[in-house]
Formats: sequence, structure tokens, C-alpha cells
Amino acid sequence: MGENLNWKVFFLALCTIFLAELGDKTQLAVFSLVSQSRAPWEVFLGASLGLALVTLIGVLFGGVLTKYIPPIYMRLGAAFLFIGIGVYTLWKVWMEMGK
Repeated sequence: MGENLNWKVFFLALCTIFLAELGDKTQLAVFSLVSQSRAPWEVFLGASLGLALVTLIGVLFGGVLTKYIPPIYMRLGAAFLFIGIGVYTLWKVWMEMGK
């Protein structure tokens, strides 16, 4: 496995997900679960499995999509989706401030 593993892609995925998840709502949920349950190892194992399953779904779905949609269009779609979510979030905050 080691000789066939693309280490560059492996470390890119590791660093990208690590940085993206810092301070994310997933991490905040884990903080909350540990403080409520006082069971850090159980929360760690459950959260790790949950993140692994979500990642597996993304990998499988992404693998199917790339057979039909060029990666550049997928990246553009993801970019516009994130921009849309950001604009929507800003709009909601703006509306709440106006009340």
C-alpha cells in the first residue's frame, strides 16, 4: 500500500481537513459533548467515526461526480455554494441587527 499511496495527496487532504475543521461547528459540538458527558475517549471515538463516515460519503459521491462533471466545474460550484452560504448568513445577521 505504501508504495502505491500518493503521499502528496494524502498530506494535502490531511492538512486541508485539519485546518478547515479548526474552530468549526464540529469541534464546538465535540467540546460540548465532552463537557456534558465527561467521557472524552468515547466522544473522540464517536466523533472520529462520524467524520470518517461523512468523508467516505464525500469521497464516493465525488468519485461518481467526477466521471460526469469536470473538476473545474465542481470547484466552481463549491465556491459559489460557499459564497452563497456566506451571503445568506450575512443577510440573516443584518436583518437581526435591524430589529
